[in-house]
Amino acid sequence: MSLVRKLLPPLVSGTLFGAGLTVSGMTDPARVRGFLDVFGAWDATLVFVMGAAVLFMAVAWRIRQRMGTPAFAERFSLPDRQDLDGRLIAGAILFGTGWGLAGLCPGPAVASLVLAPLGVLPFILAMLAGMAAQRVLTLVPRRSQSVVE
Repeated sequence: MSLVRKLLPPLVSGTLFGAGLTVSGMTDPARVRGFLDVFGAWDATLVFVMGAAVLFMAVAWRIRQRMGTPAFAERFSLPDRQDLDGRLIAGAILFGTGWGLAGLCPGPAVASLVLAPLGVLPFILAMLAGMAAQRVLTLVPRRSQSVVE
């Protein structure tokens, strides 16, 4: 696979994702915290952003069902129920807690680096430190799904 064919899809989709986050205002931590403040000054804007994402994803799933192979890969890489384990659940809890406290998640934080780098730099550095800590703390590889002796 050529380098262009390998790098172009993530570059285009990442740019589109970042532009969507910026246009929708999701790079503003106050807006995200407003969405999470259900019993206070609730801001429903994120519901519409999520709704649009679900709509486009529903269409993408229908298209994928009709495709034999993906356009830019050799095969589809889809999650299965075996992916749902304690590590994933613990990570989701940590992610959600960080999102609620900071009003940012990785996508909007990276997009915000272009708009207000000093405002999100502490979050980015803490996120990178957390990713590094996870790598150090999980030096033991995951148990194999099927071990044959």
